[in-house]
Amino acid sequence: MEKFHSQRLYIPPFPFLLFLLQFSSLHLFSSAYNPPDKYFINCGSNQGVSTSRRSFVGDKNSGSVSFTKQNSISVENTNQSQNSNNSTLYNTARVFRQQSSYAFDINDVGNSTNYLVRLHFLVFPSTVDLSSAVFDVSASGFLLLHNFTAKNNTNTPLVKEFYLPINANKKFRIYFTPLESSLAFVNAIEFFPAPPVNFSLGEAIKVGQQQGQKTGSSSVFQTVYRINVGGQEIESNDEIIWRNWDTDDKFLISKGNSKESQFYSNPPNYLSEDGEYVAPALVYQTAREMDVNASGGSNITWGFNVNKSAGHLVRFHFCDIISVSLGVIVFNLYINGNFSKAIDPTDNSTLLATPFHYDFSVGSHGSDVMNIGIGLSKKTTENNAFLNGLEILEIKRGLALTPVENEESGNKKTKAPIVIGSAIGGFALLCILVVGFFKLRRRKMKPVENSSWGQVPPYVGGGSSHSRIADPTINGSPLPNLHLGLKIPFAEIQLATKNFNSKLIIGKGGFGNVYKGTLVNGTKVAVKRSAPGSGQGLPEFQTEITILSKIRHRHLVSLIGYCDERSEMILVYEFVEKGTLRDHLYNPGLPRLSWKQRLEICIGAANGLHYLHKGLSGGIIHRDVKSTNILLDKNHVAKVSDFGLSKSGPLDEFETHVSTNVKGTLGYLDPEYFRTQQLTEKSDVYSFGVVLLEVLCARPAIDTLLPREQMNLAEWAMKCKNKGLLEDIIDPSIKGQINPNSLRKFSETAEKCLQDDSGDRPAMSDVIWDLEFALQLQKMPVLRQPHEDSTVNSSSAFLRPNVEYLPSVSTTADNDDDNEYGLSNVCDFSEVSASEVFSLLKTDGAK
Repeated sequence: MEKFHSQRLYIPPFPFLLFLLQFSSLHLFSSAYNPPDKYFINCGSNQGVSTSRRSFVGDKNSGSVSFTKQNSISVENTNQSQNSNNSTLYNTARVFRQQSSYAFDINDVGNSTNYLVRLHFLVFPSTVDLSSAVFDVSASGFLLLHNFTAKNNTNTPLVKEFYLPINANKKFRIYFTPLESSLAFVNAIEFFPAPPVNFSLGEAIKVGQQQGQKTGSSSVFQTVYRINVGGQEIESNDEIIWRNWDTDDKFLISKGNSKESQFYSNPPNYLSEDGEYVAPALVYQTAREMDVNASGGSNITWGFNVNKSAGHLVRFHFCDIISVSLGVIVFNLYINGNFSKAIDPTDNSTLLATPFHYDFSVGSHGSDVMNIGIGLSKKTTENNAFLNGLEILEIKRGLALTPVENEESGNKKTKAPIVIGSAIGGFALLCILVVGFFKLRRRKMKPVENSSWGQVPPYVGGGSSHSRIADPTINGSPLPNLHLGLKIPFAEIQLATKNFNSKLIIGKGGFGNVYKGTLVNGTKVAVKRSAPGSGQGLPEFQTEITILSKIRHRHLVSLIGYCDERSEMILVYEFVEKGTLRDHLYNPGLPRLSWKQRLEICIGAANGLHYLHKGLSGGIIHRDVKSTNILLDKNHVAKVSDFGLSKSGPLDEFETHVSTNVKGTLGYLDPEYFRTQQLTEKSDVYSFGVVLLEVLCARPAIDTLLPREQMNLAEWAMKCKNKGLLEDIIDPSIKGQINPNSLRKFSETAEKCLQDDSGDRPAMSDVIWDLEFALQLQKMPVLRQPHEDSTVNSSSAFLRPNVEYLPSVSTTADNDDDNEYGLSNVCDFSEVSASEVFSLLKTDGAK
């Protein structure tokens, strides 16, 4: 935490020492920050609007601000008399039908590297339907708003606020990009050097997972919440830099254990002359404290809805206005239920009523609710805790494409550079062609293993047109060359998906949206696109290309191509018509799969996994086997997909010494792998065992709505099997279809897969054999004795088919299991495929 002392600074006589003082780790605020007088833009108007020390200039008359006029129109509120906002700022808007921008001159604004941007939106009645607007907003190469719509039920303005790093002495542009057949609009824009608030991830205390988090001045923040804890709402017109501070009442999880402190009438003891820009006096003159008598010492907790896939910077504002003397209160601060820091006001000042703050960098934790709490500490002489203010900012990760700006054709000053640039570009292209010709000729003269494989250019960074595929490593080993023949131009993918039309989305996952598309040659494809330029999932992206570029199998999804241009990460697969296995198990709108179909799907998926483990690829462990990663084509043929978490290499090395960060999906995760971090192919076998139970029971691997003992499908199903109650949890739609002998073999196979010790689990080849056996048993008639009542449910007991013989080829199954079916191990069929073995099966009445 920054510490500031109210003493006169001694200025050294040497410029170098002065430089060190200005840029020391204390990060002293720049002296006398002055509230800006520009830029405040009233969009779509030629009229100015004044409000609380701000003068919004109409964008039609602003000499230092320009917008792409040919792509925009201005609209007015046709019902201004009912404008409940009491501000003419929201009576006009600028509307864009295609990507357009506002450009700001910043070379005379100063050398601040952080700027504050506020965008104002209000849907009002006009000649254009603003409520239908869906668009993106980007600036400084970052995607600020994605699929944004300003429509809301309260008919109040939406103000979106961002802190951005911007280089001085250049134009700054804000881009508005309408989505497919839509429009974009904005009512007003504020853009000025940020006050000395010093938001920085590099100085924040880290909480939770921080993987992939940006640091330092390159971070972009969006204000999500700004709370005056224990006080009244502070409106923008009453604040020094026009920030809104909301009350905390609606975020309190329990109000009975807290109380609002009395208003502190004296001004706070700021440690810096610019301290009020961090938070105004009104924030520090009120607080919420514990009501110890009512709460019994329980924590005060607030809950906030957040983007669960994003990281956040959380700033806590403190000012001890409740203690009678210094050093009597020490309390604990909690984030998401975990202890984060002990708060002792004396660590920051020797005076009461002195503002200070702490910043925390909170990684995404898979929940859309962030809990903030304060509670008692054992290190205190007075049982109390307090909080004055709170700010939560989302860390923006999405990079955005920056279009090349074309100057007006009438600008003669640009003609010469354009001509020169064209000449230089043409000469450079000629040189590249010549060099490429000689390289190609040299390559043809040299013997190579595969001339179609080449080195992919290294990832350069956001906004670059270069490849995102990095040279260094994937999974700790050098990234092999990638098949350049698989690269598909971004423009072709845009065309195939109609510019990523939201109507073509067929799935969503952790990586991004999946679109249905059609390539120019008529091939139907599935296009999986990461959030543009996010940088998240890059290792998975690289791994999937590496894995899929060297495997082909009927039961594995094929990679058609990929795109890594302009900060994009896009994978293009064969289109698998019927979607995921999970959809066909749970979606009531889809036809129910028969038991025979389910067995065939499981056998297909097992074959795909067996090929990964033992095929020509040299050994691949999938690591994320689950029902959503098994797709079904138009004939219900199973295809294993999603290889982003896969590990490749000789399997004997995995089994002996390879430890790895545990990755997978809760409910499918191999408990031995979780405990030991030792990865083997048997981890996939365990996950597949859970899938088998999903297929049988048609319920999720984890269902938190069920009683605790039933939440985990693997544990619950095995308990039911051991008690002879497995039939009670079978999918009701197939109960009457299952041959009891097929059910028995199927359930035994699942049980073997789910053994705690990986050494007790079968190989995938044995799983295939057992499932083929269960399928053949399903095709057999169930023979009954004459005295049996034909009305009795055939699944009430396991009955024995009339089988001549069938040898067991399983290397892990107990031979006694097969003997229970009346089989005898007559000869060795270890070299015979399962289908060939079953062709020798002779059963009376078998189809």
